[in-house]
Amino acid sequence: MNNLRTFASRYGMAFVLLALIILFASLSDVFLTGENLTNILRQVSMLGIASVGATLVILTGGIDLSVGSAVALTGVVSAIAMTQFGWGALAASLLGIACAGGVGVVNGVAVTRFSIPPLIATLATLTAVRGLAYILSGGLPIFGFPHSFGFMGRGMIGVVPVPVIVMIVAMVLGWLILNRTRYGRHLYAVGGNAEAARLAGIRVSRNLLMTYIVSGLFTGVAGVIMLSRLNSAQPNTGTGFEMDVVTAVVLGGISIAGGEGRFMGVVFGVFVIGVLSNGMTLLNVQDYYQLVIKGAVLMFAVGLDQYYVRASQTASRRSQAAAILQPRETPVAETRKQHS
Repeated sequence: MNNLRTFASRYGMAFVLLALIILFASLSDVFLTGENLTNILRQVSMLGIASVGATLVILTGGIDLSVGSAVALTGVVSAIAMTQFGWGALAASLLGIACAGGVGVVNGVAVTRFSIPPLIATLATLTAVRGLAYILSGGLPIFGFPHSFGFMGRGMIGVVPVPVIVMIVAMVLGWLILNRTRYGRHLYAVGGNAEAARLAGIRVSRNLLMTYIVSGLFTGVAGVIMLSRLNSAQPNTGTGFEMDVVTAVVLGGISIAGGEGRFMGVVFGVFVIGVLSNGMTLLNVQDYYQLVIKGAVLMFAVGLDQYYVRASQTASRRSQAAAILQPRETPVAETRKQHS
């Protein structure tokens, strides 16, 4: 069973992605055009960047549902800084990203200092931060940014969209964090067994707080790119975005229970969600049907993860029981065998 889960985690999403590409290519003549493929890359870039931070959180056994609201707050704050206070594009972007990091601080403190379950803590910030975005914007869209700001979301370096380059950098950072740093190893340990990690000397609370902050910063970067791409800040931006992020991460093989999963699987999960969304749009699937399909995909991913977790636990209990029941020679029998 462990071998099956390992194979599914490593290669399952690659096969699903290939199947989706073949399916939509056969159903739409537009799907494989250069323009549409570029559009897919632009769309998945924001999802991919935010998924890096979400991966770290879910590996600890937590979850961050405030992602979509943090994206909206990032956009509104950056837009106000540029349009009302005359800030430059870079300074305004950094301010917006810092605000998203502040949302991460609130989440981390709620989880570590007040022992609020991550689901409840981030659900509360999802609502509060969304409300704050409406208050700051007055419920109205904000536009009229400097021309240079459009480069982040709509610019190209050669033939590669700038958001894609940012996504690649973010994903490389995510891979390095999990595979080449002590912090990454600690995340796996905390997600696997927080109490055992604490007894081993790992500062669990500090690592959790840092993880929610890092998740907020990655979300802020995604929010800046989304603002630049849309060229307007709206308080309802990013509604439902957190579900796409969580679905991509869990589809990629990161266990919702924490402590297990490989980052490369998340990359495939991100592209599966991006291709699925793009393909359904090309086929004129109405928005509410798309929500139903995405919800079903998330349910399937979590259900499959829980199936593997239960199967692994059952196999572990059976092996322990077999070890206990295995007959052992008594000391007297061992002594007789030695003398004989």
